[in-house]
This record gives sequence, C-alpha cells and structure tokens, in this order.
Amino acid sequence: MKYTYLIINLLTVFFPVILSFDKRVQFVKSWKFIWPGMAITGLIFLFWDVLFTIYGVWSFNNKYIIGLKFFGLPLEEVLFFLTVPFACIFIYACLNYYIKWQMSPKAAKFITLVLIAISFIMLISYYNHLYTAVTFALLIVTLLVLFNKSWLPQFYLAYLVSLLPFYLVNGLLTSIPVVLYNNSQNMAFRVGTIPFEDHFYSMALLMMNIAFFEYFRNRRNFTT
Repeated sequence: MKYTYLIINLLTVFFPVILSFDKRVQFVKSWKFIWPGMAITGLIFLFWDVLFTIYGVWSFNNKYIIGLKFFGLPLEEVLFFLTVPFACIFIYACLNYYIKWQMSPKAAKFITLVLIAISFIMLISYYNHLYTAVTFALLIVTLLVLFNKSWLPQFYLAYLVSLLPFYLVNGLLTSIPVVLYNNSQNMAFRVGTIPFEDHFYSMALLMMNIAFFEYFRNRRNFTT
C-alpha cells in the first residue's frame, strides 16, 4: 500500500503528540525548543540521506510510498527526521520527569569513551563501506563535541528506552521492506532485519537533537 511509510510516520508521532498535553509533564510547553534543533539536525542528516540515495547505500520501495519526492527523497523520508526525533525527545522529557535515578557523570563519560573507541575501530575496519564509515565518523564527532554535557546520563537512559520503538519502526521499514539497504555499503550484519549501523545512526541523530533541545531550552531560561 502506497501509504505504508506515511502511516508509520504518523503512528510514530501520534501518542507523543496526544500525550504532550498531559498536565504533569506538559511537554507541549517544550515544543518551541524542539523545532530549531530538528531543523538544523534534519538538514545535516537529509544531506547525507540524499547522498546515500544517490550512491545506492539505500533505496525506497515505490510500492509503499506516495511518490512525492524532494531531491530524490520520498516525502515520508523527510518526515522521518521530524517524527522520530520528536517522539524520542518526548521519551527523554518524560523520563526526566518521572525517573529521578540516573547514572553518575563518571559512568556516562565511561560509556562515551567506550562508544568513541568502538566507533573508531568500526570506522577503521569498514572505511570502504560508505554507510558504516559515515555513521561511525559522525558519531565520533558528535560524542567528542558533547563529551562533557551534564545531560548525557539522562540521554543514555532515554536512548535505551527509545530502542523499543526503534525496533518496531525500523523493523517494519526493513522487513516489509519500505527501505532497501545495499549490503555492499554496510557491514552486512543485521539485528533481525535492521542493519547494525542503524543503532548508531539513530544514536547520533537523537543525541544531536537533544543537544539542540537542551541548548535552546537553557538559553531561554538564562535570558528570562
């Protein structure tokens, strides 16, 4: 069905939008801090998305998209970089409100160092696989820039929770399949039907969005 990818996008964001009006978390009040970061991060990732599509890293099954494209990307793929970050920032905000426990800053820094080391090894090992190389290079840069951020403990918890919808959404996209991956441009190792790199591509996407979310929210608090 041509509306498959569009429906997946809508379902991804449906409950976060509805629950944004909950009187306790009041996530709706944070919407204004989300849009600038999603715009900036979206442009960065859409740039790579266009290149990945051109160079055959992945493609889109015409059976499951409506056919409206921008720079070769389906409308639904553009929406993906809005719906998924929105839903994950919602998870991050809810966890910050409801869960008071968090890992120590030292533990978060240790995790960051381990991720940088793993990413560096993967980059060196698969430098000639475009999706793998770009994903881990981007994650290395993101982790280094954000290494000392105080919100990293909360982010790692939110990322773990976000893996539940991640496996549902990406599982649908790769099993139907809506998105077709070229294994010559990745490790050719999958978790179910999901390429291994997707986990780290998602981490970089979410970390960047939350970094901008925290920046714009704190700037507002500082100036008021």
